[in-house]
Amino acid sequence: MKMSGAEIIVNTLISHGVDEVFGYPGGSVLHLYDALYQNREHIRHYITCHEQGAAHAADGYARSTGKTGVVIATSGPGATNLVTGLATAYMDSTPVVAITGNVPLPLIGKDSFQEVDIAGITMPITKHNFIVKDIAHLEEIICEAFLIARSGRPGPVLVDVPKDIQTARFEFKGGTPRKVKPVPPPEFDKLAAAAEIIKKAKRPYIYAGGGVVIGGAYEELLKFAELIDAPVGLSIMGLTAIDSVNPRCLGMTGMHGSFAASKALAECDLIIGAGVRFSDRATGNKAKYRENKSIVHIDIDPAEIGKNVAFEASVVGDVKAVLQRLCGLMPPQEHSDWMNQIERYRREGEVVRRDNRDFSPKAIISAVRRHTDSDTVIATDVGQHQMWTAQYYQFSSPRTFITSGGLGTMGFGVGAAIGAAVGRGMKRTVLFTGDGSFHMNLNEVATAVMHNIPIVIVVMNNGVLGMVRQWQSLFFEKRFSETTLNHVTDFVKLAESFGAKGYRAADMQSLEAALSAAFSENAPAVIDCVIDMDEMVLPMIPPNGSVDDMLTT
Repeated sequence: MKMSGAEIIVNTLISHGVDEVFGYPGGSVLHLYDALYQNREHIRHYITCHEQGAAHAADGYARSTGKTGVVIATSGPGATNLVTGLATAYMDSTPVVAITGNVPLPLIGKDSFQEVDIAGITMPITKHNFIVKDIAHLEEIICEAFLIARSGRPGPVLVDVPKDIQTARFEFKGGTPRKVKPVPPPEFDKLAAAAEIIKKAKRPYIYAGGGVVIGGAYEELLKFAELIDAPVGLSIMGLTAIDSVNPRCLGMTGMHGSFAASKALAECDLIIGAGVRFSDRATGNKAKYRENKSIVHIDIDPAEIGKNVAFEASVVGDVKAVLQRLCGLMPPQEHSDWMNQIERYRREGEVVRRDNRDFSPKAIISAVRRHTDSDTVIATDVGQHQMWTAQYYQFSSPRTFITSGGLGTMGFGVGAAIGAAVGRGMKRTVLFTGDGSFHMNLNEVATAVMHNIPIVIVVMNNGVLGMVRQWQSLFFEKRFSETTLNHVTDFVKLAESFGAKGYRAADMQSLEAALSAAFSENAPAVIDCVIDMDEMVLPMIPPNGSVDDMLTT
């Protein structure tokens, strides 16, 4: 049957199983929003306070569920407000489909009101983008966008739909989702070469990243680690790939990685990188990183192989399939001396991270953990609180840590927590944030209240841009340029003005009372935790440093 372009878009979304979308209406998407209204029993739309918040919500939704998030914005500033959210999703390989409106085709390129070349702007930060110039291709393009977003290494795709394409009419063919083409199986000779190197290793170390989480290779990772008798260190995006209390799990690696993870990485003779990019924050000094060790790199994206570090063997393929096949090629290995050394590193690390103060970041995060379930989603913004959460929160279940790893987007947290809560059926979600990050997009608290989304926001309030101040303290002789915020915002009153619950905590007794109250209600809440401005994230390996340069005090 014939439908308008707007109706084709909405019905194609429905055919793809989309029942929740995020966005903000405007003149160039009025017809699309009218079609959403007509189909409101099939798709629930969550309006945010700002399009950036909507983009982060679609991202958080996708990360917590494994499904493709959808965000809608109007032309011009509406579309450009998506840019940071799309770049965030792109850097962390999150499947998002963004649909933007634009001025009618005859007005494109004439500096029309609220016209912008959003396809040109987003070309470097999307897997692909489209400008629909013919109604006959609209349905096909929407289907293709979903296919690209979730194929291979996932990522965001943008579809720009001019206003006259939304009003034109064409035959709707059903919007049938296209099947994702299976990832080609890993090459046997590559697998065999990797297996031979692994067999010869005396001190193997598995470095697992976001690819393991995205690929659902949790069981395969643990089985492989047990088979080759190796510890597992995680990138920040790899957190939740293995239970944090598993004795093989050393926690996060990199600049603010755990003491045990950093020491083991330095002393190993083989790194098996699974679904990781070997980014600069993970490696530090690359010459020292590679010293006296081999690298086997496993990734679904051939562009990542050898991009940041040289390797002795590589396998391109789905990490789940690669680990399964490596297990089939490997006899059980035993490295008792190595694992005993790992245990000594772990004990040393416990001394480094010991903190018996009553109201430290570690104590705050541990208190929150006592109030959460194993499958509670934890989101963060970016900064010290993010690193403390990665270091101290004990994650038990996959896809329960939502953070901006690659782009490091301050202001990501509230929108992402909203999207994660929506994706998990309105299950309570916790956001750890700092006062600097929270100020960037705190307007989205109003969104949580509007839709009664149960997020508990824990603000690590030190009155400064904590991570930048830490660098100024360590590397700039304490010249604190523009990092003392001097905000006088009362977060409790702010929360209440939005319609949320607000609490303040300055010690463990008041924090426990606040947490008990916040977790007893299925509603948004903000807990303002007042901490010292000179708290630091430790251990820390300085930029371009190595384990020899590690700061622990």
